[in-house]
Amino acid sequence: MAGLLNALNAARSSLEVNQKSIEIVGNNISNINTPGYSRQSAKLTPFPSLQFGDFFVGQGVRITNVQRDHDVFLQSQLENKYIDLGFSNGQTRSLSELEGIFNVSEENISSEIDRFFDSWQQLSTNPGDPVLRDVVIHRGNLLADNFNKIANSLDTVVNNINDEIQSKVAGLNNVIGEVAELNNRIYNIEIRDQQANSDRDRRDLLVKQLAESLGTTTYLDRAGMVNVQLPGGLPIVQGNMGMRLETISNGTSIDLQLQAGGTVRNLDTNTLGGELRGLFTMRDIFIPSVREDIDRLAWEVGSQVNAQHTAGAGLDGLPASEFFLDTTAVSPPASSIYQDSAIRMAVLIDNADDIAAGLPGSPAPGDNRNALAMAGLGNQIVIDGVDSYNSFYARITSRIGIESNQNELSLGGAEDAVNQLENLREGFVGVSLEEEMISLIQYQRGFESSAKFLSTVDELMESLINLKR
Repeated sequence: MAGLLNALNAARSSLEVNQKSIEIVGNNISNINTPGYSRQSAKLTPFPSLQFGDFFVGQGVRITNVQRDHDVFLQSQLENKYIDLGFSNGQTRSLSELEGIFNVSEENISSEIDRFFDSWQQLSTNPGDPVLRDVVIHRGNLLADNFNKIANSLDTVVNNINDEIQSKVAGLNNVIGEVAELNNRIYNIEIRDQQANSDRDRRDLLVKQLAESLGTTTYLDRAGMVNVQLPGGLPIVQGNMGMRLETISNGTSIDLQLQAGGTVRNLDTNTLGGELRGLFTMRDIFIPSVREDIDRLAWEVGSQVNAQHTAGAGLDGLPASEFFLDTTAVSPPASSIYQDSAIRMAVLIDNADDIAAGLPGSPAPGDNRNALAMAGLGNQIVIDGVDSYNSFYARITSRIGIESNQNELSLGGAEDAVNQLENLREGFVGVSLEEEMISLIQYQRGFESSAKFLSTVDELMESLINLKR
């Protein structure tokens, strides 16, 4: 009778194990489209065998753990690749906006510079013509307006970056707080010898988001908690404590700070990675360098046109005034002679008679010597002894184009790398419907066999009881 009772217990445990295994397979199938989900499986352990005479007979099976498939190396590789992907993504929008500002079509600063100096060339054919003189003033105003628009457009790009930084901070703080909460929950669950599989999947997914946005790296402590830190080494998640990011207005700019244990740390390109580093790089390094170049071009055009214009005379034969506003004389003083030249550029002359087409002492309307000299400036090498105005502008546009193309290549490479690793991860730890269907059939047959086994043992026990009657 004792043997039948042991067989009955083995049948019961087999039935329970197959039923629970079917539930685990069903959970895998239902989560096949859940982002970051890792396949779970039952770890089966036989009960200790008991000795019956000269033999040891098994006592059935039990589920000792529901484990998830996980590859630490793949997770680490994915975090690194998400950092590269985030950095390229952070630059993409701003570079696209810059390409729209510094376009290579017929309508740009280069064409306006040509039209301005062409108007002087046309004036040289009839220096006394009031219409041609008005055209020179009109073209000067259009040129100044274009420089103003470019400067304002660059400010708009910077403002868009500031807005994007602000919009991301709230979401990142939520992610940081959730990772800290998951650390605490996982620790409290697993300290009781249970597995927090779903929480670990969720934590891995959030860690990848932080890597993409902030360029973070992670390591596990002895308690199994993920500690997250910035590239500069500053912690943003330490155990069950999450730090906080804050944005601070600094004039027209936005600074990012980390509130960590009562200490405030300023964050910049040296302490950030991922998407935010891309945004800060564009805002604090690349766009200011482009702004400096366009200010340099505006200053070169304005100062050299002014020098040539003051060397000539209007229709009255008297020395002429400056044509463009002298930005170096505008207060407050700038940090360099070029700063804000583009946004401040303006035409000072509003009277056509004051256009200096001739030279001083020659009040005759037919004097065109200064107009010819002015027209010649358009094609001369006037910047650093190597560039004309147009070639200098071409350097700016080509630099933006090269940077944009390089970023596009980097973005494509990072996306390919991430996709390959994600596919590799899916192959190792993801859910495969084909495999789950096979497992489902396997456990179904096991459940049916266990039920049959249980029924057979029940019949044997009934027969044995009937014999005693």
